[in-house]
Amino acid sequence: MPGDNLLGVPATELPPDPAAAKLEEGVAADQVAAAYPASSLAWATLAEDALADNRTVEAYAYARTGYHRGLDALRRAGWRGQGPVPWEHEPNRGFLRALAALSRAAGAIGETEEEQRTAQFVRDSSATAARELGFAAG
Repeated sequence: MPGDNLLGVPATELPPDPAAAKLEEGVAADQVAAAYPASSLAWATLAEDALADNRTVEAYAYARTGYHRGLDALRRAGWRGQGPVPWEHEPNRGFLRALAALSRAAGAIGETEEEQRTAQFVRDSSATAARELGFAAG
């Protein structure tokens, strides 16, 4: 079943993201991304906002940036390209949200293969994230 850790690969947990506090304080996401460009959460927020406004090309660019910044952070945290990235660990949510936004934006611009690949990546990373972000199998 996707999301199960059958390989015994340890879960990866990212360190706290200082951008989270700024976003919670109400600082605009573009200002937060400029101040914390390594923050997947800031880029995911920008992508989600752009998707909500039907600015799909912008959403795709923001989401792809957040996805790549998240991959960088995961690798620094010991991730080797497989294994769980649990939603339950709050600092992981920025990456997972960027990944989900990338899937949605890819679908909106007709990039079906990328849409499917990233949706599966969400499911493989965290069953909880898949449910929370609307990517549960079924």
